Amino acid sequence: MSAFAQYAAFAGVMLVVSASPGPDLAVIMGRALSGWAAGAAATLGVAAGMFLWVLAAVTGVSALLATSTEAFTAVRLLGAAYLIYLGVHALVRVRRAHGDPDTILEPVAAQGFRRDLLRGFGSSMLNPKTAVFFVALIPQFIPDGASAADAVVLPLVAVVVVTAWFLFVTSVVTWLHARIAQARTRRRIDTGVGVALVTVGVGVALH
Repeated sequence: MSAFAQYAAFAGVMLVVSASPGPDLAVIMGRALSGWAAGAAATLGVAAGMFLWVLAAVTGVSALLATSTEAFTAVRLLGAAYLIYLGVHALVRVRRAHGDPDTILEPVAAQGFRRDLLRGFGSSMLNPKTAVFFVALIPQFIPDGASAADAVVLPLVAVVVVTAWFLFVTSVVTWLHARIAQARTRRRIDTGVGVALVTVGVGVALH
């Protein structure tokens, strides 16, 4: 397999991974409900975390986490707690919202680029299953051992694909949310995202 074909195939796999339901998607959708900028910041955070996971897999570092039961469990429980916290925070925010349920409800203001960035980064990094996944995946693209080019290009490919996909998701979510006029309907959507985050967090804790 040529280097170009290798990286193209990896890009295709990363697109499938990005499009699959999971903690990162739930967090980004939740932030996108606050506006495009918030969703974009969370996207950059997820992409940064993905860069580090792929780099760790290429260099063999993530294999240490995958083979350590204690470390894996610790990261898994931290990730679960983090997602549940985000979900509960979203539900509390919706509950505190006021106004006529039949009037237009403006999106909740973004809470700052840094905070949204860290939310996405935390979601990505506190998912030990990502380490296990890439430990199994990466060798398929570097069968003869990792080269210096692989250590640079594969993480960058992951960043480009993840960023492009989640910016698309962010754009769709914000576009749809802006066209839902009734506050009651918007609150139902916000509540659904909050419940989804809690559900995903519980699922991560139990598995």
